[in-house]
Amino acid sequence: MKSKVVLAFSGGLDTSFCVPYLKNEKNLEVHTVMVNTGGFSTEEAKKIEERALQLGAASHTTIDAVETYYEKGIKYLIFGNVLKNATYPLSVSSERVFQALEVLKLVKKTGAEYVAHGSTGAGNDQVRFDLVFEVLAPEVKILAPIRELQIARKDEIDYLCKHGFNFSWEKSKYSINQGIWGTSIGGVETLSSDGYLPEEAYPHQVSRQGEEKVSIGFENGEPVTLNGQKMKPVELIRTLADIATPYGVGRDIHIGDTIIGIKGRVGFEAAAPLIIIKAHHLLEKHVLTKNQLNWKDQIGNFYGQLMHEAQYLEPVMRDMEAFLESTQKAVNGTVDVLLRPYNFFVLGCRSQYDMMSSKFGEYGEINKSYTGRDVIGFTKVLANPLKIYYSLHPDKEK
Repeated sequence: MKSKVVLAFSGGLDTSFCVPYLKNEKNLEVHTVMVNTGGFSTEEAKKIEERALQLGAASHTTIDAVETYYEKGIKYLIFGNVLKNATYPLSVSSERVFQALEVLKLVKKTGAEYVAHGSTGAGNDQVRFDLVFEVLAPEVKILAPIRELQIARKDEIDYLCKHGFNFSWEKSKYSINQGIWGTSIGGVETLSSDGYLPEEAYPHQVSRQGEEKVSIGFENGEPVTLNGQKMKPVELIRTLADIATPYGVGRDIHIGDTIIGIKGRVGFEAAAPLIIIKAHHLLEKHVLTKNQLNWKDQIGNFYGQLMHEAQYLEPVMRDMEAFLESTQKAVNGTVDVLLRPYNFFVLGCRSQYDMMSSKFGEYGEINKSYTGRDVIGFTKVLANPLKIYYSLHPDKEK
């Protein structure tokens, strides 16, 4: 009886190489699994299954984890207005842990002794996969053939051809990783600090001109209506992406610190995530208190950092999720957004919990809850600690 290995499989060159390699060189029974977090259509998933079986997999499993990914990950990225380094909505980095968790379920179901992935030794994903397996299934041995062999792309192709798998392995000029929360784009331009991605690097080119207004409705912080139509959040994200992406909005380049300690640079296309986060943040500024907003900024940033660095299983993540969820009870209302080629504008919002309501006063115009004399007294009390300080330290007045 051969020992079993469950291989996280995407159908690309690296994971395709892993199937015959694990089967022939490691003498393992290979069971492939593709976890879809929004990057593959039904037709694409079917082709991936066909390729896995052609390569010699004993079985292939396709898992649709989009709803799970939203409920356990994306939802809290929205609640926290998470943009790493004020730029990147964790389009791909937030997917990997949920993919790894689903792979691990199949490992336990099949009783496999091994789990494998096609990550190289040069990026973050190897850590994201390994950490889940190491923490939740330390008895299962981890195999990463591409990392272990440090094999070149040409050698992978030669090995596959030698074993009769002469598929088309044309290397795209750009590395594209697509998911429901955005698409990352890597290429020669992102390897240097001064390069920039040309128009053709993006999966979707600009095909819409003029301008278009959309409205997003939120209930308890979650996006649930688009232009007045009720939708599940996953459906809304996809529909908004279909509307906004042809305008070329949601593009940028993220520069940040990798888990492995070096700086990394990647382009991305994430129209729906950026619009939703900016719209959600605007609504929060109208309905939450100053201190809620202050703490949310800090906790949302920390949550995003830990998510990026594969620390989803850290218990403090559940604590932060509880805080973020608690803050969303009043985040109800509708936000209007204007789309134009290459940019968008968050216009304004309507909410029953809007603390900018005119019944409390109008900033710079009129107040309705205090008098001018009240302000004079308030200012004297506010100034008193500093008056005491500067009376004792006159040399520090300037």
